[in-house]
Amino acid sequence: MSDLLKYGRLLVPLLLLGALPFYLDAFWLRIGLFSMAAAIGAVGLGLLTGSAGQLSLGHAFFLAVGAYGYVWLAGEPGPGLPPAVALVLAVLLAGAAGGLFSPVAGRVKGIYLGVATLALVFLGHHVLLTADSVTGGFNGRSVPPLEIGGFTFDQGDDLTVLGVPFGAEERLWYLGLALFALTWFTARGLLRGRPGRALVALRDSETAASVMGVHVARYRSAAFVVSSMYAGLAGVLLALAFRRVVPDYFSLALSVDYLAMIVIGGLGSVAGATAGAVFVTALPLLMTRYADQLPLVATPGSGDGSVGPTEAARYLYGAAIVVILLYAPDGLSGLARRTRARLRRRPGAPAPSSDAGAPPRPSATAVRAKEHTP
Repeated sequence: MSDLLKYGRLLVPLLLLGALPFYLDAFWLRIGLFSMAAAIGAVGLGLLTGSAGQLSLGHAFFLAVGAYGYVWLAGEPGPGLPPAVALVLAVLLAGAAGGLFSPVAGRVKGIYLGVATLALVFLGHHVLLTADSVTGGFNGRSVPPLEIGGFTFDQGDDLTVLGVPFGAEERLWYLGLALFALTWFTARGLLRGRPGRALVALRDSETAASVMGVHVARYRSAAFVVSSMYAGLAGVLLALAFRRVVPDYFSLALSVDYLAMIVIGGLGSVAGATAGAVFVTALPLLMTRYADQLPLVATPGSGDGSVGPTEAARYLYGAAIVVILLYAPDGLSGLARRTRARLRRRPGAPAPSSDAGAPPRPSATAVRAKEHTP
């Protein structure tokens, strides 16, 4: 019965998410796509920062490697590889970029590692602007559609399922859902296994971890490579959703957004990183759509000097970070965990005794009086 409930808790959300393209329009599906891509990248950064305790400000660089790697490998100019092969190679390319930086990650920690990864963002942005033959320069490049087994994830051929026309958003929704499910289960398996315990021990105390046999430099480098691969996969999905990649998107602001995701959601939690990614990604898009109905928020392009929806959204989730750090340092995941614990606790039930299961103690009257020495 417990296994049935366990699988039911997984199956019901998947069925609900799978049914959404039949009822939602393209705007809401795009929000879902961007949120799933952000969640994949946030899970990778959560493994690196939340579990391994390594600060990284260069996550946007590895998203750019994945996005532009796919565009160049599958497009023209470029090798023109099959898109499915280009997707896999782009993720491996992002992992290789993380591997090249891993010697630094294995020896530097804390704010020094953050500054070192910050250099990756500026270096990568310069390369994206100057390598015109690969990246298209300032104007970027269009993204070749993904094709798997003759099925294309774009607006190409007319496809109708149960009377609902399936365009690019509907098709990419299921691709994003599959990639996110793969990320979810692999990351949870990694955290629950021996590597996850080693990373947590490494985060808590490097000295204690090394005494227990954890190779500090190796695990820190491996965490950086795995996080880079997750970021590369997120970059590919973002490129497919945007259909065009430009260098300005992969800036320092994007890296800060990913840090906000894992702080709001909860460090070291896969579900928390997902919740933080949905919050940070969906908020500016929703505020842009409903800007004319929100007070103190100007509609995009109004030019009246008021706060735009993107800036307002940054203020809001900046305030959310402050509130989280003050009142719920373990983020939304910790808040949800404590709420579930309170709901499961029966009202008026006595607190369990710390001596439960121990043999009964003799009463005070049954204790033999101490004999005095004559």
